[in-house]
Amino acid sequence: MFKQYDTKASATQEVDLASQAIATHLNTLLAPLLVSLDHLIDLRLVRTFLATIAVIVLFRNQRQGLLLSELGAFLTSPAHAPAGTKRLSNLLRSPKWRAHLIEDFLWQRADTHLDQLEVQGEQALCIWDGSVLEKAESEKIEGLSAVRSSKARRLRRLRPGVYNQMSGPPIVVRGLEWTGVLLAGLKTLPTVVSMQWWNRRGKEATTQYEVESHLLEQLAGAWGERVLHIFDRGYASRNWLAALQEAEVRFLIRWKKGHIVRDSQGQERKIWQLIRGKRAQDHRLVWDTRARSLRPYGLNVVPMRHPGYACPLWVVVARPGNGREPWYLVTNEPVVSLEHGWKLVFAYARRWQIELTFRYNKCELGMESPRVWKGENRTKLLLMVTLAYVFLLSLMHPLLLDLRQWLLTHWCHRTGARYRLAAVPLYRLRWAISALWQTADPRPFLLVPKNSG
Repeated sequence: MFKQYDTKASATQEVDLASQAIATHLNTLLAPLLVSLDHLIDLRLVRTFLATIAVIVLFRNQRQGLLLSELGAFLTSPAHAPAGTKRLSNLLRSPKWRAHLIEDFLWQRADTHLDQLEVQGEQALCIWDGSVLEKAESEKIEGLSAVRSSKARRLRRLRPGVYNQMSGPPIVVRGLEWTGVLLAGLKTLPTVVSMQWWNRRGKEATTQYEVESHLLEQLAGAWGERVLHIFDRGYASRNWLAALQEAEVRFLIRWKKGHIVRDSQGQERKIWQLIRGKRAQDHRLVWDTRARSLRPYGLNVVPMRHPGYACPLWVVVARPGNGREPWYLVTNEPVVSLEHGWKLVFAYARRWQIELTFRYNKCELGMESPRVWKGENRTKLLLMVTLAYVFLLSLMHPLLLDLRQWLLTHWCHRTGARYRLAAVPLYRLRWAISALWQTADPRPFLLVPKNSG
């Protein structure tokens, strides 16, 4: 798609054409949202909205990446930073548009992606998980509450060569709870369905169950049984099973091995006891992406019951061996064959995509850095960051392979097979675009589509 420019353009023209191609792709991606915004707010604010998405991609700074003063300097120029900051503040504070406009846009993209997965005959997976945004040093920002620090838990983890490790209760800081849902296939890149930030205190206080049950109700009403919902062990509970039964959706949950369930005879047992003394029903070599090698896995499929769920359930046990803990995957899908069981194991393995999404948005896009007082304004900014992430994911489309390879080769050169063989080089891709756009200004190519009026 991009090689047509290689032999006809000079080096400077080639850079300008590449900058224009990426800016045009951003315009095309956000065109439906920009048209909706143009009906609600002034055209100058719509241009600021589009330019801010580009600036978020361009300005790579984890600690200050979303400060309005920093973004304002890139929107205009460092000499006119106050004017750029005022433009962005006016956009976020405008009462004429709400954050749900971006949420609706993400849902529409997810609907389109689901249709494409069904046309391709691929299983659609709706991946759930939660995280936190930590604002440990903030006191006056609206909507913060106490959250368990995942960063502190990670730093306290026992590692080789580290002694006298601290123990005790979890470290609690101020921050926001974060619930995310992705739509993905077994082989396709994920699409963001919903990102919600909420808190447990204040006038808008809520609970995790209320947020997730409302989101589940929306998904069940929109997609029904077209998708398989994937959950981690944090969702393994009687109350969540009851919510899933009421929503009438297909699900797959990784269960904790010590939970009490009932076997096919109705006797209560811990879930690990269902396969005690049983050999694996099937074996297969599975590629381990971390170790970059094939590992032998065993598989067991056992029917079970749970007092919180009226219908039959099945537990699919993936046994990695070598003393590692098995995966106990509980599903309401009738597992009619061992091949079906393996498909469910691979479907759960795709859950790691949402962990990568949380890490990329916090560590690379700086989601923990904004200092915006009002909750609605902060949500607008965080959803704009989500749009930047969606834009970077869209650049991984196969039709953009030539442009992507040109970017990585000329604007983010790295040595070593690890970098060259990365399946989804999002970090390098953003570095390359940032370097390119600092050389060739993309703002002349960021054009807002006109609405029908």
